[in-house]
Amino acid sequence: MEITRRNALKIIGATPVAAGVALGDGVAATQESPHAGHVMPATPAHQAMAAKGPYKPTFFTPQEYATITLLGDLIIPRDARSGSASDAGVPQFIDFTVTDRPYYQTPMRGGLRWLDHEARERFGKAFVDCAPADRTAILDDIAFPKTVKPELAQGAAFFSNFRDLVASGFFTSKTGIDDLQYLGNRPTQWDGCPPECLDHLGLKA
Repeated sequence: MEITRRNALKIIGATPVAAGVALGDGVAATQESPHAGHVMPATPAHQAMAAKGPYKPTFFTPQEYATITLLGDLIIPRDARSGSASDAGVPQFIDFTVTDRPYYQTPMRGGLRWLDHEARERFGKAFVDCAPADRTAILDDIAFPKTVKPELAQGAAFFSNFRDLVASGFFTSKTGIDDLQYLGNRPTQWDGCPPECLDHLGLKA
């Protein structure tokens, strides 16, 4: 599976990325949080993304954190245009989000365990320890929910929602906004109607 940043946007575009991520089947988020489906990136999460020095995750174990870092970079890799998900601080963003919203924790941890279990069943290793081609083989099978095999549905649900969370973190970071080349509202200089237009209208400056 070759994923470029533009391809990631096309895949994710079918769902509202920044509207929040109901990891797993979404039941826990719906029942436990009045904000489920309306989670906007919190300022402290972006402060975590911008933090300097080694980051110590507050929710994930070292193995889990290594997995989300690798998985995020497979979803949004570094390219000639800008940095990867981890360059943008997305792993910190995810750790903060999952810590701050406990209803994400069980689905997130369950999804990571599913990924490692699948990797061990196929290749005898945890996902992070697999060869790049082996990781790709797993992700190819769960990246597109409409064509996924029924026995891989849990993994597909986890990956789809994790991909949305990665995109939420990346495209609300400085790196992601710069990548989109979004300028926003900026002041412009208006020198009035050009003389040739005024002449055409029979008017004088």
